Amino acid sequence: MNTPFSGWKEGLPYYGPLLAAGAILFLFVGWSTMGLAVSLFVLVCGLFTLFFFRDPVRAITRVSGEIVAPADGTIVGIEDLETTPHYDGPCTRISIFLSVLNVHINRAPFDGQIADIRYQPGRFLNAMKAETTDLNESNAVRMTTSRGLVTVRQISGAIARRIVCRRNVGDTLARGEKFGMIKFGSRTELYLPPGTEVCVKLRDKVRGGSSVVARFP
Repeated sequence: MNTPFSGWKEGLPYYGPLLAAGAILFLFVGWSTMGLAVSLFVLVCGLFTLFFFRDPVRAITRVSGEIVAPADGTIVGIEDLETTPHYDGPCTRISIFLSVLNVHINRAPFDGQIADIRYQPGRFLNAMKAETTDLNESNAVRMTTSRGLVTVRQISGAIARRIVCRRNVGDTLARGEKFGMIKFGSRTELYLPPGTEVCVKLRDKVRGGSSVVARFP
């Protein structure tokens, strides 16, 4: 049985020490101007990190055939591809850019089973740029579904330095289920079968798990 993924738990090693250190500094050196400034700075960093790893509850659609966003962010690309290493044959690719202010948890866009996970080392360029899809570090999760192959590709960014995927080949994911995240700014791409109806446009803001980005015919 899959262990539920939690952004709060994933971020604990980051925000926990910062908040603890800020509190300790405040208690022991907060009486001085410099000590107060340092302790408040550390606490603010801890609170921002806590905010980054937030894990909000999302309402998942129950409508048959609807495909949900695999991440929060802004739609920066909608393309029909004839060939790509991340899909078998022609497909439609929807690209989502995540700023440091977005929720960074990744979710399954549709019910399916993980058939393959392909990690690719690479660079850490600004994920807003289209060329980063071929240059940056990435992790492609390929899922077999009742409607065909679906791939979610996690791509690191200029600040993101770690891609997290807590599922394995053979695991079954429900639509909207959390499976990982990309830490501190990134890009998520969704590859769908040709003929899938796209329900978003460029610059749209989407929420992972709750925004419908496409529908199967």
